[in-house]
Amino acid sequence: MPKTIKLKKGLNINLIGEAEKKLAEIQPQSFAIKPTDFIGTFPRLQVKEGDNVEAGTPLFIDKYREEIVFTSPHSGKVLEIKRGDKRALLEIRLETDSINKQIDFEPANPYSLSREQVTEKLLKSGLWTLIRQRPYNIIAKPNTSPKAIFVSAFDSAPLAPDYDFIVSGKGKDFQTGLDVLKRLTDGKVHLNVSSETKAVEFLQAKNVEINTFSGIHPVGNVGVQIHHIDGINKGEVVWVVKMQDVLTLGYLFNNGVINPEIIVALTGSEVLKTGYIKTIRGGCIKKMVEFNTSNKDLRYISGNVLSGSNIRPDNYIHYYDNQITVIPEGKYSEFLGWALPGFGKFSTSRTFPSFLFPKKKYVLDTNLHGAERAYVMTGKFEEVLPMDILPLQLIKSIIYEDIDLMENLGIYEIEPEDFALLEFVDTSKTNIQSLVRHGLEIMRKEMN
Repeated sequence: MPKTIKLKKGLNINLIGEAEKKLAEIQPQSFAIKPTDFIGTFPRLQVKEGDNVEAGTPLFIDKYREEIVFTSPHSGKVLEIKRGDKRALLEIRLETDSINKQIDFEPANPYSLSREQVTEKLLKSGLWTLIRQRPYNIIAKPNTSPKAIFVSAFDSAPLAPDYDFIVSGKGKDFQTGLDVLKRLTDGKVHLNVSSETKAVEFLQAKNVEINTFSGIHPVGNVGVQIHHIDGINKGEVVWVVKMQDVLTLGYLFNNGVINPEIIVALTGSEVLKTGYIKTIRGGCIKKMVEFNTSNKDLRYISGNVLSGSNIRPDNYIHYYDNQITVIPEGKYSEFLGWALPGFGKFSTSRTFPSFLFPKKKYVLDTNLHGAERAYVMTGKFEEVLPMDILPLQLIKSIIYEDIDLMENLGIYEIEPEDFALLEFVDTSKTNIQSLVRHGLEIMRKEMN
């Protein structure tokens, strides 16, 4: 039965630099697929430098799950295979061409195919990689069936893209994508919308259970939504697919080819002209930001400011991201900064007068305003985490790697992004998201 869930805990961080609702198209000169984006994957190369590839050509496979294929989203030429320490594969960089020659995987009605045939088409095209499993956030195992599949139709993170705007006019592909997911599980496909969602593509979707959420960030996090709809216990598995990835799945079945395009929100206080950019998955961001940012020392982020990754202005958007954020770097120190009035500073407490203006928008930088220190009990974690979890106790259990305690405290229900706000309000300046990832990796290796 569909649910209506109102969450009171959390925190909205109002920043300057929301994407203007105008769509532009930028064809990047190059794009990259990064094996580091795929947790638990051990890549085995299928191409070499100088090779010409089509959209759908395998670039690498998972060494221990050879049915998992990672294909090129666009046709082009392999420019560089970048390796790191111990020859670890970091990036496959490709030059785009103007033709975009595509391998034909043949259109199909997902309801005319068996589950095995749907799975085979997704594996062969490389789009199975868009389906991820919780816990651990790894690529889903094709030979298993999840108890449910979750799609979040909104994002509540700072400066997040407007999914209503992105999905507009793409109802056919979105519905077909949902039908594909329905063929992959005997359980429910949950489509979670906001109380402010207006797109008919979401509200009139079929063959899914539509749940309505209201509240403040992290209400848009799919992990929080899973917790309140059908929580994950030990031994249980759910699958998660991002909204734009549902469109990509639907396009494959409707047209028989891979759609390389994604729409990226270009956001942040230091972007001169924000907006939505139609580009290639994994595309270089250089054309998006060149001559379109301030002259300050800047931080370029693939994703949002809370859980995104630091990249260079000539680097590539990560495989699962649909947002680029540009904010000032914070390489400075303030003498007696804590003692100043701080009228222009954002605060989660009443330290500064900003609490009197809850709707004011701020320009925030990367400065931590302090060094790492010992944990103190403040109660702030519980105020911003709308989950029935003891966050401080769970973090400490990860620090001393107590597997049984991590299990009992709910490690299977969380991902780093769910604890991003905790890291933001943490007075100890601890890198909590990295700790959560470390804890999940301990559990994943223990369960294998």
